[in-house]
This record gives sequence, C-alpha cells and structure tokens, in this order.
Amino acid sequence: MATNTNDSEDAFESLEVSIPRPIRFWLFLLIDFPSIICSFILLIYFFKNQTARQTLNNHVIIILIIFGLGVELIDVPSHLAYIINSGIVKPSTPATCLIWWFVTYGLYNGEQIFLAWAAIERHILIFNAQWTLTKRGQFYAHYLPLIVLLLYVLLFYIYAIFLFPCENTYDYTLPVCNASPCYQDDPIMGMWDFIVNNLLPGLLIAFVSIILLVRVIRQKQRLKQQIQWHKYRRMTIQLLSMAILAIIFILPLNLLSLAHLCGLSEDIGAEEEQYLFYIAYIFTFLIPIVCLYSTPELYKKIKMKLWWRRQHRIGVNTINDRTNNTIRQ
Repeated sequence: MATNTNDSEDAFESLEVSIPRPIRFWLFLLIDFPSIICSFILLIYFFKNQTARQTLNNHVIIILIIFGLGVELIDVPSHLAYIINSGIVKPSTPATCLIWWFVTYGLYNGEQIFLAWAAIERHILIFNAQWTLTKRGQFYAHYLPLIVLLLYVLLFYIYAIFLFPCENTYDYTLPVCNASPCYQDDPIMGMWDFIVNNLLPGLLIAFVSIILLVRVIRQKQRLKQQIQWHKYRRMTIQLLSMAILAIIFILPLNLLSLAHLCGLSEDIGAEEEQYLFYIAYIFTFLIPIVCLYSTPELYKKIKMKLWWRRQHRIGVNTINDRTNNTIRQ
C-alpha cells in the first residue's frame, strides 16, 4: 500500500471511507473467500506435483500466493472484525495494530516487489535460459534473488514496524488503527519505503512487462519457431495478466501519493485516495484466480471434476425421477 510521507497528515485523514460498513463487509467476504480457496488449491497442487514444484517460474508464484494468503487470512478478517465490532479495533492493543500494519504494509508491498522480480525473471527464463542450465547458474540467476528479496522484505518491515525507535499512535476507531506507523514520519525510512517498496515496483511491473511483450512479439516474428512461442506463451500471458491487475488496482494509488509528495494539495484527491486504498485489495484477491486459470493442467482437472459431479448429479436426479414415475404408475 502507498505510504504517507507527510507527518502533518494522518493516513485516513481521521475519517473513514464513505462506503457503508455492511457493503464493505459483504464485498470483502464474498471476494476474499473464493480467493482463499484458489490459493490453497494452488499451493496443494504445487507442493504435491513434483514437476510444477521444480519449475523455476513457479517459485515466485508460490511466494506471491503465500504473501497474499497472509493478507487474506489476517488483514481482511481484521477489517471484517472491525466492522462487526461497530467500528472498533479489537482487541484494542498495540500488538493488534502492529501485526495488522506488518501484514498491510509488509506482505502487501512484498507482493508488489516479488511481482516486479517475476517480470524481470521472465526475461531471463525466456531470452537467457542458458543462465539457468547449471545448478550454479540457477542459484545466482534464480534462487539468490528470491532469497535476498524475501529477507529484505521481512527484515525491513520487522524493523520498521516493531523495532524502529519512534513512538506510534494507535487509533482504535479507524481501520488498520489509522494505518500510520511512526516510521513513515521519518524522512529517510518513510521516503525509502514509499519510493523503493511502493512506487518503484509498480513502475517496474508496468515497464518491464511491456518490454517483455514487445521482445516476445519481435523475437517470434524474426526467428519464427526458434523461440518456441508455445513454450513461453503461458509464462508471458500469466505475467501480463498479473501486471495488468497491478497497473489497474495499485499504480493509481501510488501515483496519487507521489503527486501529494511532489506538492499537490492533500485536499485534492483525499477522498479518492481512501477508495483507492480499498480498491488495491482487488489485486491480492485476483492474483490466485489468475494463477489458477493460467495453470492449464490444474484448471482442466478442476473443470473435469466439476463436470463429472454435475453429470453424476443429473444422472442421479434422472434415475430418481424415473423411479418416482414408475411408483406413481
């Protein structure tokens, strides 16, 4: 989520978004539940299917899904509990707010960071696949960046949220305890978090994904079958689908925050910023659905099971109807 680098303003402007709480409750619940189901289906598939688990481009997807699950299982239920408790964060303790902030900022921004790396990694896997032909190459071009990014995200937000030497203010009457951890008021930490963890990943996702699409199209036209388009089509479409989600649901919030940072009056777009804060959750909700749809083996298997159950139900109902008709006769 975009962070506020202006220490004179609160993240929620001491107000709550004007969408009625019951509507927010049902929207969150109805969208969050199927996303969680898709996430668990994908994780079970990746960990049970050895081929899928060992495929390099799936590793960053697994991390994205795990980070998203943290948001779906902690952040969203905390919002629902806030609404159920008539606009009060419960339990009303600093620990509740700190954990909520860690998930809201750490895991959510982690999704953006890893999606940006996924966009970069697709260039390596498609156009520089020779880098990953050896175990040494795989370590430096694939595993090491994932390890470094994972450690960076976790350590940065553990330090920023739990350890940074500043005094937090907790407002238990606003969502996410007003979403204003004190590290954001620090000129260095706040600016670093906004630029490096929010704005830069969003811009990289958009730019690198567009460049990937252009490179794939040009290479396909120039080399015909040598690039084996069918081999990389799913990988490219999967990334582009997730990149489009990020551009639609995340980038506007980050750009509006950047405009405020560059001098735009806080009064301009203040209400829109509150809506964009909630709209950004759609990115997390849709990522598992996109991943499931772009995993054809699993998607077809689920469709076949659903079709079989439907046919079985129809067959059972038909037999019951014939039996009832026979009894009546």
